[in-house]
Amino acid sequence: MKQAAVGFCVHSGWSAVVALSMTERSPVVEIRERVQLVDEFTFRLRQPYHTAENMPLVEAREFIDKVRKTAGHLAHRSIRSLQERLHEHGCELNRGTLLLASGKRLPELEAVLESHALIHTADGELFREAIREAGSHCGLRLLRVREKELLKRASQQSGRSEAVLLQQAKELGRPFGSPWSRDEKFATLAAWLALLDVPLAEHAS
Repeated sequence: MKQAAVGFCVHSGWSAVVALSMTERSPVVEIRERVQLVDEFTFRLRQPYHTAENMPLVEAREFIDKVRKTAGHLAHRSIRSLQERLHEHGCELNRGTLLLASGKRLPELEAVLESHALIHTADGELFREAIREAGSHCGLRLLRVREKELLKRASQQSGRSEAVLLQQAKELGRPFGSPWSRDEKFATLAAWLALLDVPLAEHAS
């Protein structure tokens, strides 16, 4: 059975997801999809900290916890489905890369809600954390890499220049058509990095 890896490029409420396998040292895209991590794709749920900004603290905490729980459930269901479909393709999925923003630890909820900049950060981090926890429950060993460091890391591991990697990521998506944006390209390179990174680390750089 071939080894597969998955890359996650997460935004508020959804994630670009690309799964790769490796054939003769060249990656092949097995699955490309966009996974929704909220029940309804509305601003209220996609931006839970923004929504909670004017709520009483107790109500805000309950609301955010509810969104977090739903995101975790949807992420878990998506990863399990991905593993099952890849198994049907003759691939085993047990590794991947989760792209991070700043990677900085957030303060307590009350402090987050007092800072508009932290609110923006927290909205994205909630959904990244949902992917991370769901991946762990599904047996995925996730390499965590800051998005701004992805090209450098992938270049070091592959021995290819950053420009060549971006072009290859573009070509890999050609058979899939639109959307194949920066998100899909970076998810592709993230999955490729996980396949190249042996043994796989489980900590952010």
